[in-house]
Amino acid sequence: MTPVTTVLDDTLLDDPARLAEADRYGLLRAAAMAGAQVRATAELAAELELSDRLDLGRPRAVVLVVRPGVGRGLTHLLAALLAPSCPVPVVVSEAVPSWIGALDVVFAHTDDPADRELAAGIERACRYGASVVLSGPQEGPVAASVAGKGMLLAPRIPVPPELSFARGFAAGLLTANSLGVLVADVEALADQLDGEAERGHLGRDSFSNPAKALALRLAERIPLLWGLDPLAVAVAEHGAYALGAHAGMVCDVADYRQAVARPALLRAALTGSGEQDIFADPDADTGLKPRVLLLAVHSGPTAEAARYEASHTLPGAGVIAPADEISGDDPVRAGVLALRFELAAVYLGLAAGSMGGAGHFAPANA
Repeated sequence: MTPVTTVLDDTLLDDPARLAEADRYGLLRAAAMAGAQVRATAELAAELELSDRLDLGRPRAVVLVVRPGVGRGLTHLLAALLAPSCPVPVVVSEAVPSWIGALDVVFAHTDDPADRELAAGIERACRYGASVVLSGPQEGPVAASVAGKGMLLAPRIPVPPELSFARGFAAGLLTANSLGVLVADVEALADQLDGEAERGHLGRDSFSNPAKALALRLAERIPLLWGLDPLAVAVAEHGAYALGAHAGMVCDVADYRQAVARPALLRAALTGSGEQDIFADPDADTGLKPRVLLLAVHSGPTAEAARYEASHTLPGAGVIAPADEISGDDPVRAGVLALRFELAAVYLGLAAGSMGGAGHFAPANA
């Protein structure tokens, strides 16, 4: 298989009028609604009295059900957040386990209202008395499976399914907060997502716009997104999803230590991950070169040591660490990084004319 590269019109990125014209489906505006998605989800959770209904004492297990789309990355991110200190087992599964029972809590995010496998699993979990929180559409078999028996956090801000990460992530954080297995500042997450959307606004040039800058770093390269901590690996997974969904790009995602255990790819990364020579003949070498981005969400001495080691092993790699730019806890930093990749992917798709599957989105006022 030939790797996919994105050849873009980089002049478009710094031309707001042309960008706005190219973005005929309003994807940049939809991506910028991430903070609003978080707030709307928090409001709905309060109306449904999520905290009171999940005040059940310590559950036997927290089951996170992985479904296609943005659900895969956000579920793995929730699991990575819970793993270090959760007092109960956290089970990540492609389907509701057969052993589900009344002492368990099930969380799932889907954008497919007709996901019959999930609907059957949710219906069984409810029938056996498990506490179920579903982040998904208001109608369809999945919604019907939870009606009257669990809690449905349906979307209130219309965005395409490729950009619903913030809503699903907020729903998972609110569920974990209500269970007392995590302490996440959801309001701060919404505020920082608003700040990232402002920094990534199409009116800002690529020198002051982190999303445009990231798009330029990834264009015409094979992205190798290597995480320096488990949260960063999960965000990298979502970043790869976003780049595939909007820009048609194929990425490698791995934990840094696993990544460098692959000698051939490591050699390619060492020889090809630096900046391109502006004087090189563009017709002389048609091969695609990799671009390593080291992602870090954690902060502190251990995280700094990991960054130091990785930067010296891969001196040409770029580092993206939200802790260097913003204040906030791990969920906030992870959410900001996820949004940056979404915006960068949309910019790449617009500049390259390869919007992938996102073109089916119809704005609410259409």
